[in-house]
Amino acid sequence: MRLILRLLTALVLTVAAAFAILAFIPGQKLAELVGQQIEKQTGRQVVFGGDVRFSLWPTLGIQADTVALANADWAGPEPMLTAGRLVIGVDAADLIRGDVRITELTAIVPHLNLETREDGTGNWVFESAQAEAGAAGESASFAIEAVTLNGASLRYAPHGQDVIEMSQVDLNLLWPDPNGTATIDLTVRPSGKPVRVQGEVGSFKQFLLGQVASVGATVTTQASKARLDGRADLTGAFDGRVTGASEDTGALMAALGLAPAEIPQGLGRTVEFAADTTYTPDGRIALRDLSLSLDQNTVTGEADVNTSASPLQLTAALKGDVLDLSALDAAPAPSAGGAGTGGAAARGWSTEPIDASALALLDGQISLDVQGLKTSSLTLGPSRLTVAVERARAVLSLLPVQAFGGAVQGELIANNRNGLSVAGRLSFAEVQMQEALGQLAGYDKLHGEASGALDFLGVGNSMDQIMSSLDGKGNVELGKGFFTGFDLQAIMDPDGGNGGSTIFEGLTASFAMEDGTLRNDDLRAALKVLKAEGEGRVGLGAQDLDYTFTPTAFASDTSSGISVPVRIRGSWFDPEIKPDLSKLVQPKLDEAEEKAKQAVRDKLSEELGVPVETEQDVNDALKRRVEEEARKQLLKFLGGD
Repeated sequence: MRLILRLLTALVLTVAAAFAILAFIPGQKLAELVGQQIEKQTGRQVVFGGDVRFSLWPTLGIQADTVALANADWAGPEPMLTAGRLVIGVDAADLIRGDVRITELTAIVPHLNLETREDGTGNWVFESAQAEAGAAGESASFAIEAVTLNGASLRYAPHGQDVIEMSQVDLNLLWPDPNGTATIDLTVRPSGKPVRVQGEVGSFKQFLLGQVASVGATVTTQASKARLDGRADLTGAFDGRVTGASEDTGALMAALGLAPAEIPQGLGRTVEFAADTTYTPDGRIALRDLSLSLDQNTVTGEADVNTSASPLQLTAALKGDVLDLSALDAAPAPSAGGAGTGGAAARGWSTEPIDASALALLDGQISLDVQGLKTSSLTLGPSRLTVAVERARAVLSLLPVQAFGGAVQGELIANNRNGLSVAGRLSFAEVQMQEALGQLAGYDKLHGEASGALDFLGVGNSMDQIMSSLDGKGNVELGKGFFTGFDLQAIMDPDGGNGGSTIFEGLTASFAMEDGTLRNDDLRAALKVLKAEGEGRVGLGAQDLDYTFTPTAFASDTSSGISVPVRIRGSWFDPEIKPDLSKLVQPKLDEAEEKAKQAVRDKLSEELGVPVETEQDVNDALKRRVEEEARKQLLKFLGGD
């Protein structure tokens, strides 16, 4: 027992003596030793501009005010690190032996001045220390067991890019084994919201010397989390697997300090992501074996992104199942329901503003090979698409796509450079007209398989404005089909109708659009026992029409047949359909008038003794008759024969 007490007494005395020795070491002298050690390990000068005090608790070492760590030679005169107060911990045993080994650095209210040069090297890479160690045949030694930065401000100037400034940066780095792994806990606040990075770096000494090391990190912020596992170096280059998810990308963008943008449902209000990722210090990202879920839509493939470009540049080749992009055209197509749905006002196009700001978020080209695509106004089948975006102008190329039971190819364009405009140049074949017109225009009374072409341009910030401004042209050709809602054959033959439908063997028409009104004057339809022609207008913006069909029966080579025009006018959804008797009676009146005029001309010809066909003939004949009578009377007056 006495032996144990003697040993404890000796240990206490030894520790007390050590502390006594340390207490008599001047703080300024210790600061000089620490500064020399840091300069040896980093190649950077340390300047203590304020008071320096020796401390025993809570950290054995010194507390120094107004401290600065010099910058890299190429990075300018401003220090890389300044701190209002720096606590430097040292190893007591080494200090007693006359050596200084720094175990801890804690900076209070520091400022980090970071930048990169053209080759991607950062000013935090201690190149001179590496060079000196290499010349001596040694490996540079820079091992501090713990580094803590509290409430730091940060200025980061990547070469050739905008300067990034942040405040309230916190860092905790633990590196207990100089040849082992370091753990990092970093919190930055680009916009006031915390973005936390917790990770580990294997072979941290080699990493600080600029070599590639294994890394793993978890990034968490507003409703979002990501995990990185791979290999990286000090320049920021990374190669590995990245996975992540965000339940609110709007909050994520705000936390990262990005400009707010209204992301349509289906394009990434929530995100799940996984990819083999390569990142280079110039801001380029290559993604392979990519899986990306944007809300209810999932695609796979590969992509290349240039984050240093403004706007962001993206090239991608993606595949997917059926994509739901219903939110892209916020106004649903009007329904063709019955009475009581609210009338024309309730059926009109939406006047809600369309937010097309997402077109300005990126430039690039994306190819899509999908099993289908849905918007609020149309549904496409298996489709090959490419989307090219440049300066808020997107061109969607259909290569082709399966749509409305047929195939459509061409281009659709959305341009939001100076207000929103939409345009298209399309050709189509074997398209079911009831499905196409029903989805695109809410009109489902025309049935048949069609081929043709369409060019259009619309301008406006709502669906109502766009539909009311449509300009363009097109043509269509149908095989067998029918119109529902009226029966041309029943008009001509009450006993031979088709139950309220007009059945045709074929139909052709061309049309032009101006200011939201479609006009056609060359519709030709062949019916079983009739032929029909049509002309009139369709109000694409007003959702009304005024159109006249003229069926003709009993026509032959020697007879024009009998025609009874049918006029359709009013709302698309409840039009008035009735024979146009004015067009039936007027030709008869014109014919009667012409017969009366011809009888008068025949009588005048007989009375005047010359052919009379026109009003001018009448005037000329009367003039000649008057002149002849005058000459005869003058000769008689002069006594002539």
